[in-house]
Amino acid sequence: MNILLAMIPAFFWGSTYAMTQYTLPDWPPLLLGALRALPAGLILLAIKPTMPQRHEWLSLAKLGTINISAFFSLIFIMALTLPSAISGVGMVSVPVFAMLFHWLISKQRPTLLQVGSGAMLIMLAWLLFDPNAIDLNPLGLGAMLAAIGCIIVGSTITKSLGSRLHWWTVLTWQLIIGGSILAVLALLHGLISPQPYINALQQLSIQNVAGLAWIIGLNTVLGYILYVWLLQRMSVVDFTFGGIANPVAGIVFGLLLLGESFSAHQYLLMASMITASILPSLIQKLLSNKRAKREKAQCL
Repeated sequence: MNILLAMIPAFFWGSTYAMTQYTLPDWPPLLLGALRALPAGLILLAIKPTMPQRHEWLSLAKLGTINISAFFSLIFIMALTLPSAISGVGMVSVPVFAMLFHWLISKQRPTLLQVGSGAMLIMLAWLLFDPNAIDLNPLGLGAMLAAIGCIIVGSTITKSLGSRLHWWTVLTWQLIIGGSILAVLALLHGLISPQPYINALQQLSIQNVAGLAWIIGLNTVLGYILYVWLLQRMSVVDFTFGGIANPVAGIVFGLLLLGESFSAHQYLLMASMITASILPSLIQKLLSNKRAKREKAQCL
């Protein structure tokens, strides 16, 4: 059930790429990140006011910098430089990196199912992102790898803070802190290179406002409420397997909003990556149910 709930934020996050290209083209990534994070954090603060203790600020500052400032900037770079479907599908490789990270850092050995799934994902990603088959922006691909790193490290910090801080406090203040950092960076960037910011404000349209409302309300307020709440109830690796909805949304929104299309072979590779990403969770669930039924039968 938790994995199904984890698909909800993943779906909205997967729509970010196409929604950004469709409603907010050419907007600076720093400005988009600030507009996504800071208003959402202030909305959550208004709904339920909280104030961290003095010794908690440093941890929240680290989280806001990694999970919001860096990650949001990278996501919008991806959104403006890569096809929506490719961005969404690429992010399903998060479980592989999460598995390696927790194996090396936390000494949590992956199961054989997770290792097999990870190897399959790496092979399929190698085929999908083959430069001889598809032309992709190197800046976007670099941003994708960095964003994956932010997800893993940020999720780990979020989970550790959950045992010391209320999840609503963690959520609210990481958005406010991260959004404030992005706002300052956007201001400095605007002073150095003002034209993109001037164009964005002068050409503000209903479509732009609708895109911002989607990104702030659904992608961030709703998505991050579920994200932090679920991380207190499931492992980081299991949560990332719920990300199947991310590439599905990327493909669907890219097709509907941007008219993106790929070859049958490329769609097959995308579908295979999605399947490989959830295979361990599905098999473990089936084995767990089978074991529970056997134990129940023995008790009878």
